[in-house]
Amino acid sequence: MNDRPRALITGASAGLGREYAEQLARDGYDLVLAARSESELRQVAQDLAQEHHIHADVCVADLATQRGIDDLTTVIDHTRIDVLVNNAGFGLKTSTLDSSADQLIASDMVMLRAVTLLSRAAALQMRERGRGGIVNVSSLAAFGTYGTYSAVKSAAMLVTEALATELADTRVTVTAVLPGFVTTEFHDRMRVRRAGPSWLWLDAERVVADSLRDARRGRIISVPSARYKAVYAAAQLVPHPLVRHLSDALGRRRRARH
Repeated sequence: MNDRPRALITGASAGLGREYAEQLARDGYDLVLAARSESELRQVAQDLAQEHHIHADVCVADLATQRGIDDLTTVIDHTRIDVLVNNAGFGLKTSTLDSSADQLIASDMVMLRAVTLLSRAAALQMRERGRGGIVNVSSLAAFGTYGTYSAVKSAAMLVTEALATELADTRVTVTAVLPGFVTTEFHDRMRVRRAGPSWLWLDAERVVADSLRDARRGRIISVPSARYKAVYAAAQLVPHPLVRHLSDALGRRRRARH
């Protein structure tokens, strides 16, 4: 009987999701990898299984649809999941007013509805078993006013904190990860230029390692790197009208470039 722990990771075909899969496989976890792209997902599963001698299952699911969310919920309900990583996400290149209703709905589905429902399903199973860990990738953008992206990331962070409070007397940990700028395919897929100086950018390996360490320590909020911990601390003190002003200025500069 295989007694290795098992992790389910959404958005696992690339970027942070791929790195979470890599590091958890290295730690001896079997994997359930979820994303929309079947070919990329199967390649990741094959590579990790061969390299780390673990078992990797693939679940093709579009989390912008209720069917996709339901499919993964069923997996959680019928498979022992020791760690859930809600990582799937995407950004909108256009502002709220210039985005279509379908784009806004998809953003909400992937980065909030899926996070909420999958976290709930995993938490129920983990609480019954007496242990487990949930890692939800939010963003430091949750403290800005960058349109829908900030809104859904802020809501996902609050859902995570609320769930952590509900599970405080159990051995189930729930962690919201708040990365700053990370070097992945995220901005390339949006076809936007990476903002700011190079020192602002973290590599995915560092972000994932820091967040997994924090999750294992039971921390509810994880902010990878000292530089972004300072940004997070400052965000607690800056008056919200100033946050709106700074967010608007940054948004205007980005839209002017594109």
